[in-house]
Amino acid sequence: MIHPTAIISEKSSLGKNVEIGPYCIIGDNVHIGDGCKLHSHVVIEGHSTIGKNNTFFPFSAIGLKTQDLKYKGGPTYLKIGDNNIFRENTTIHSSTFEDTVTSIGNDNYFLAYSHVAHECKVHNNVIFSNNATIAGHVEVFDHVIISGFGGIHQFCKIGAHSIIGGCTKIVKDIPPFTMADGNPAAIRGINTVGLERRGFAIGDIKALRMAYRKLFLKKDQNLAVLLKQFTDHEAAENPHVQELLSFISTTERGVTR
Repeated sequence: MIHPTAIISEKSSLGKNVEIGPYCIIGDNVHIGDGCKLHSHVVIEGHSTIGKNNTFFPFSAIGLKTQDLKYKGGPTYLKIGDNNIFRENTTIHSSTFEDTVTSIGNDNYFLAYSHVAHECKVHNNVIFSNNATIAGHVEVFDHVIISGFGGIHQFCKIGAHSIIGGCTKIVKDIPPFTMADGNPAAIRGINTVGLERRGFAIGDIKALRMAYRKLFLKKDQNLAVLLKQFTDHEAAENPHVQELLSFISTTERGVTR
């Protein structure tokens, strides 16, 4: 299962049924779980812990040194869960500091040329389309789709079940359940199609639409005031709307409107 041209450090460890193709390089301190497959020319370096059944396509570079200029040496870390797919030329960087980690959850799909920078946290069932990139310290929650050439500024949070349009520039947090598009980005509505595909009830989607109309269409009014006023609306009792309100009320960078 290991091609003779592959270079694998004796300090690394491989699980069961791991397949490593031609010209792959596995560095020291790399731990690869059961059932992973590396196509040709894959590089995995650093203190990288890889879970089970992950697939790496040619020229993906995983766990390499951060591009952050604050890096001063020493071991840094990357942790990847299970059942992820990394297509051609994907880059996932290690953290900058010894007490931090870049982390990838489970069942994510990274299309060609996508990039995850230092200290990012990508949760589960996320899709990075071609050339989608996130800067350092970005957190991407479950079931997010980042379309092609989407670029996300460092320290932003992308709420669950949201979708980012192609070529979109993100500089503030994106609330969950929404659609963001444009340069700079604006919230265009609730991600109705995505929510329907994931089995959200009609009543939940209607409640989220009501919250969107009350909070995002009145752009000339202060969001904090609108948020306080909306807590008395009947739709505010919906658990998904409560998640939306909590996200907005705890943002540090501010939310895109």
